[in-house]
Amino acid sequence: MAELSSLESRLAVEQLVSLLGNQPEEVLVNVVGALGECASRYADSRVVIRKVGGVAPLVQLLTGTNQPLLINTTNAVGACALDQESMAVIDKQDGVRLLWSLLKSPNDDVQACAAWAICPCIENAKDAGELVRSFVGGLELIVGLLKSPDHEALASVCAAIAKIAKNEENLGVITDHGVVPLLAKLTHTTDDHLRRHLADAMARCCTWRNNRVAFGEAEAVAPLVSYLKSPDLDVHRSTACALHQLSKDPDNCITMHEAAVVKCLLPMVGSTDFVLQEAAAGCISNIRHLALANEKEKFM
Repeated sequence: MAELSSLESRLAVEQLVSLLGNQPEEVLVNVVGALGECASRYADSRVVIRKVGGVAPLVQLLTGTNQPLLINTTNAVGACALDQESMAVIDKQDGVRLLWSLLKSPNDDVQACAAWAICPCIENAKDAGELVRSFVGGLELIVGLLKSPDHEALASVCAAIAKIAKNEENLGVITDHGVVPLLAKLTHTTDDHLRRHLADAMARCCTWRNNRVAFGEAEAVAPLVSYLKSPDLDVHRSTACALHQLSKDPDNCITMHEAAVVKCLLPMVGSTDFVLQEAAAGCISNIRHLALANEKEKFM
């Protein structure tokens, strides 16, 4: 999309919103696709869409059956949800429930787009924890999608689980539904896009009771170490965060040490990315503390 001036962009978005009315579906596919592109790239466009009344008709399109239109609409609604005031409109229009219902779609692309759209909705909802719990069977449904054969669907579901797991009560529920073994089964993937969001989800899930121990018992720790050899900085960051959480269990520290994690993490301690730097240092520190404790015990 060519760069437009602020005025041109506003006028274009207003014109596109005006076309959300009684139009053939083949026209709506392109109109909604363009709105989604504008909303995802420009914060000003999200504001314009909301101010000219475009959020509600977009949400209403989530009730359709046209697959390309649903894909573009979920993308557009998800982009609008990045704006907190637009999120309030989405919530009022029951948009999150509609997105959640699309997770049942037989189309992998619709499932994936719906899960991606749910992420900013959870992030910006007024009471995200309660909102998510209000969908009967919703948490069980999203955990079940970790069995999907589609990598994009899996990445989007992992991203959504990472958001859901920020709420302690919801984390407890998805743990009861078996999120840990299902995430653990995915750790052998070589897809960096999936690796990034999988590691994020694992890091979040580690904070509930003995989940970090359960990940170790499911042999999910050693495969994570190989992620640090990826050229992708985002994968490094999320993986280091997951390893830091997992390293709070002594048995996991032993597994990491045997997988030569320290050699991989040491250069990352000097990273300009503060989150990566801190997580790498924290993981190494936990491994070192365990080693020192063992050394001390030998001489007692």
